[in-house]
Amino acid sequence: MGKTLIEWTDKSWNPITGCSPVSEGCRNCYAKRMANRLKGRYGYPKDEPFRVTFHPDRLDEPLHWKKPSRIFVCSMGDLFHEEVPDNFISAVLEIPSCVESEKHDFFVLTKRPQRIPRWLKSHNERFGTVRELDYKPKTILGNNLWLGVSVEDQKTADERIPILLQIPAAHLWVSVEPMLSEIDLSQYLPQMCPVHREIHLRGRNCIDKSKEGSFLDWVVCGGETGPKARPLHPDWLRSLRDQCQVAGVPFFFKSWGTSKCNCYLNLKQSERINHGRTGISYECPIHDWGQEKGHLLDGKEWREFPK
Repeated sequence: MGKTLIEWTDKSWNPITGCSPVSEGCRNCYAKRMANRLKGRYGYPKDEPFRVTFHPDRLDEPLHWKKPSRIFVCSMGDLFHEEVPDNFISAVLEIPSCVESEKHDFFVLTKRPQRIPRWLKSHNERFGTVRELDYKPKTILGNNLWLGVSVEDQKTADERIPILLQIPAAHLWVSVEPMLSEIDLSQYLPQMCPVHREIHLRGRNCIDKSKEGSFLDWVVCGGETGPKARPLHPDWLRSLRDQCQVAGVPFFFKSWGTSKCNCYLNLKQSERINHGRTGISYECPIHDWGQEKGHLLDGKEWREFPK
């Protein structure tokens, strides 16, 4: 366990595997494809490899990893799935704050942020508020925990991100993958102080204090992968990159995905609508950017990490 090919992380940690679809971004789930390939092995049930499964024997794995790492928590499932009991969520999220794990950064992604406040309330009723915990781990939402949501379009962004921004976590982030439409995240990003705009663009984080609340600290984005991957339009990606640049938020672009058509230039309007909503396969005779461009956007890598 631990090895991963996911570009933005060093290791994956899966004390929980399995999930169920909740939105359009789940249609071609990579984790489900992988679980089906591994059924009957490595803890994936043979009869139903992607059902929610607990692996308590894996809970202490990060405690034995010596090298400081970015760790993706539950890359093969959703920690806040309805079938995961509150006490197991707490057991998982205690690990980041353990003495042996403080050298790591832990990254959690969920498509079910509405579950987090309920879980947190249940946890606090048992152990006290987050700020009052006095046992080790000192806090269930440690400073090395990055809590995030996965979104695929404007609808899921507007549903999930506002809930995330209400959670008292030290770091908040979003993964826009697969990106299935243009998304405006500007209202969820820091606003620059207009007086020091140029200084801010040169690297100083001067945030407009008139805008209250929490903001996203990191944005990761990528195209869809797999045999039925849907295309990522370049303009969607450029728009998201520019929003992050203006706000001074690190932007990490993984790849174009494996779609054979990342260009709408030759599509009729009716074909564009069908292509985006029903996943009809269409191969552009001119471009094959998913193959040719890899992870470059306008000839440049965008692989920015938060400090």
